[in-house]
Amino acid sequence: MQAVILAAGKGTRLRPVTENRSKAMVPVLGRPLVARAMMPFVENDIRDFVVVISADDTEIGPFFSEMDRFGVSVRCVVQRERLGMAHALGLAAPLITGSFVLSACDSLVDRCHVGELLAAFRGADAGLSLLDVSPESVSKSAVVEFDGPRIRRIIEKPPADEAPSHTISLPHYVFSPRVLDLLSAVRPSPRGEYELQDAIQDLIDEGGDVIGVRAAARLQVSTPEDLLSLTLRIFADDPAMHEVRSTDVGRRTRFGAPHLVEEGVVIGDGCTIGPEVYLENGCRVGDGAVIRRSVVLRGGRVGEAETVDHSLII
Repeated sequence: MQAVILAAGKGTRLRPVTENRSKAMVPVLGRPLVARAMMPFVENDIRDFVVVISADDTEIGPFFSEMDRFGVSVRCVVQRERLGMAHALGLAAPLITGSFVLSACDSLVDRCHVGELLAAFRGADAGLSLLDVSPESVSKSAVVEFDGPRIRRIIEKPPADEAPSHTISLPHYVFSPRVLDLLSAVRPSPRGEYELQDAIQDLIDEGGDVIGVRAAARLQVSTPEDLLSLTLRIFADDPAMHEVRSTDVGRRTRFGAPHLVEEGVVIGDGCTIGPEVYLENGCRVGDGAVIRRSVVLRGGRVGEAETVDHSLII
């Protein structure tokens, strides 16, 4: 099976993190967000990827050029205009040869949920990743309506009082090739985008078997606060992480686990780094600084004797 990863988003809400890089290449503990999105599929033995990228992403191509040595094939398709998920999938369609998974790079689920979704899909035309949310959150996403165990309707961002359920569709799917034939019939929505939900509804209306699998949770990376929260969550899962790759570290500087300090980071004398600190290549830390539960990205500066706690520095 193949996987299609949608990674052309501009990441407007992630600014200023995305001022000088794409959302897909935002680092999460040294690994680009798009790579984090791909891992649950690799862990389920999917190694043939088609990634839809933006025309101005100069970093993602070189990153993927090194993936072959890990036994993962990645082919990139450029989306020159951001016209929605159905449009992006249409661009990837010529490279799709059979059933496939589809995922957005800024929404993360674990390998167990991906495995459950793949298992439930067998014999169906589409499998949707679902999440139960609070009533006040339903109007922010695509909401599904059920007919027994099957999905009979999917509605993009309905008003809360018109939502048929409190179950939303996450941007993780498994499709048979049948959905590709329906993309050409999708018309722009009021916001000018070609919505994938329209193709899914057409598939249902034509008698397609569309099932759903509920996820226990998901991690959405839309804002700088989301990025910091995700980083701290990964640290919490690996409290013994203790890696300092930089050779430019001042005297009497102490490190508390967990932490990751990349090569090329400059750290002054007498600093305290950690716990739960990620320092990206190209950042600088002044003498006597204290950094805890924080991320400092390339170009970021922490001044002399400055204390930083639970912050993201750019």
